[in-house]
Amino acid sequence: MYDNILLPYDGSDGAAEVLHHVAEIAHWSDATIQLLYVADTARDSVTVVEGQTVDGLVQQGEEVVDEAVKTLETLGVSYETDVVQGNPAPTIVEYAERYDQDLVVMPTHGREGISRYLIGSVSEKVVRLSSVPVLTVRMQPDETLVFPYENVLVPTDGSTAATYASDHLVELAASLDATVHVLSVVDDSALGLDVRSTVSGKENEEAATEAVETVVSEAESRGVTDIVSHVEHGTPVEEILDYIESNEIHVVGMGTTGKRGTDRILLGSVAEKTVRSVPVPVMTVAKPE
Repeated sequence: MYDNILLPYDGSDGAAEVLHHVAEIAHWSDATIQLLYVADTARDSVTVVEGQTVDGLVQQGEEVVDEAVKTLETLGVSYETDVVQGNPAPTIVEYAERYDQDLVVMPTHGREGISRYLIGSVSEKVVRLSSVPVLTVRMQPDETLVFPYENVLVPTDGSTAATYASDHLVELAASLDATVHVLSVVDDSALGLDVRSTVSGKENEEAATEAVETVVSEAESRGVTDIVSHVEHGTPVEEILDYIESNEIHVVGMGTTGKRGTDRILLGSVAEKTVRSVPVPVMTVAKPE
């Protein structure tokens, strides 16, 4: 499913676990890992050593890559390496597109629970900008990294962006012979007590059911035999978190939508909060414009 996997890498604490996770995906997919270090040109890094001009960040990047290569060689995966200069987020996005990468894996730092954040906003920007699917993997002790993924959660609101993303996740699940969990959450928090709210609530329930049925139908057409579907009421992110914890979910898939570039937004605020908060890898997939 993936021939080329781009792994931007800075050697941070916890990144070794991400290396192992990506290597497992590469083994399964018979893919080549493109290990990339981006020397941030916004930082002053040029110095003179023994009369020669040296870029300290580039030198650091080469050392980081060399250490990662030792791990990849012990894991027996195909890999290539590159150290480039640039603004990290757009450089990663452009690199993925230019060199036909099928998946970008972004290691992220984060705190436990809902207060998860993405390191230096680089990962968040890549998620927002990338036309290539992005798998964010948190480098924290509470992150659950299991591969092959046995349980794939596909939250959907029935939008075209969500449906496009769900197709990719269903294909992944089918390739892994995994169980597909389809979840749509009816957010009743904005509804009042009048008749119009009652009608609106019923419409929301019907829309959620239809959204779930669309994904279930796609999964069945791809030969997925284990499908679990749910329509829940509550706050979307909280319901997603509860579902992950209750069903041993190994990866969550979400859609992104919006204009190409800095105006692109994550699907509602739900995907953004999900990427930041859940204790499993999250794959975001952008619908082409």
